[in-house]
Amino acid sequence: MSVLVNLIVMLGMLVVVPTGLRLIDGDELTSIRRTWLLFAVPGAVAPWLPRSASAAALAGVYALGTLALALQAPRRLSRTRSFAPAEIAVLTALAAPSVAGLALVAERSGHELFGFSLPILALTVPHFHFAGFTAALVAGLVCRAAAGPAGRFAALSVPLGTLLVLGGYFVDDWAELLGALVLTAGMWAVALLTWRDVRTGSRDRFTRMLLAVSAAVLGATMLLALSWALGEATGLPHPTLTWMAATHGLGNALGFALCSVLAWRQLKEKAA
Repeated sequence: MSVLVNLIVMLGMLVVVPTGLRLIDGDELTSIRRTWLLFAVPGAVAPWLPRSASAAALAGVYALGTLALALQAPRRLSRTRSFAPAEIAVLTALAAPSVAGLALVAERSGHELFGFSLPILALTVPHFHFAGFTAALVAGLVCRAAAGPAGRFAALSVPLGTLLVLGGYFVDDWAELLGALVLTAGMWAVALLTWRDVRTGSRDRFTRMLLAVSAAVLGATMLLALSWALGEATGLPHPTLTWMAATHGLGNALGFALCSVLAWRQLKEKAA
C-alpha cells in the first residue's frame, strides 16, 4: 500500500495542486504559484525515505509551503470581503494542504500526532490533497459555472464535510460518518452539475471526456467512502484501508482530481 499511496501523494503535490492553483484568480497567489515546486519536490521525496530526521526535514520544507499557501486565505478574504459559497470553497482549498503538510511531518518523524497511528497519518496526506484541496476547489468552480441552489449546496457542503471528517478524527467514528455523509452529498452534487451543466457547455470533445470521467468516478468512489465510514462506525463488513487506497484513493486521484483540473484548465484557456 505504501508505494501506491506515495505515488498518489506525488501526483497531488507535483501536478494537481500546482495546476489547481492556476485556476484560482488573484494576484496574491502569484508568488506561491512560482515557488510551489521548490516546496513540493522535497515533500514528494520524503515518503520514499525511511522515517528519520532527514525525511522529516524534507517533509518540513513541504509543510512550510502549505503554510504559506494557507496564509493566502486571509489575504484573499481581506481583498474580496466575500463569504459567498464559491469563495468559501476556494478558501477551504487554500487551507487544506496545510493539514496534509503537518501529517506528513509527524508521520515521517515517526510521531503519532494527537494519538493517530502512523498509517492513518500517512493516509491523511493524500486525503487532504484530494478530498481537501481538489474537491473544494472544483466545488467552487462548479458553483460559479452552474449558478443556482445546487451549486451553492456543493460549494458549502464539500468544505463542511471535509471539516466534519477532520473533526471526526478527534471525536468518534459516528462523527466521522456524519462528515462522510455531508462530503458525499456535496461531491455527488459536484458530479451531477459537472455532467449536466459544465460538460454540456464545452465544445471541446477532450474536455467533455475529462469532465464526464471525473463526474462518473465520483459516483463510485464516494460510495466506497460511505461504506468504509459506515463500517467503521457500526462494525459492519467494509473495505480494508489497502483496498480503499487502491480503489477510492486511486480513483479520486486519477479519475476525479487529475481529470478535473486538466478539464478546468482547458475551460479557462478557452475562455481567456
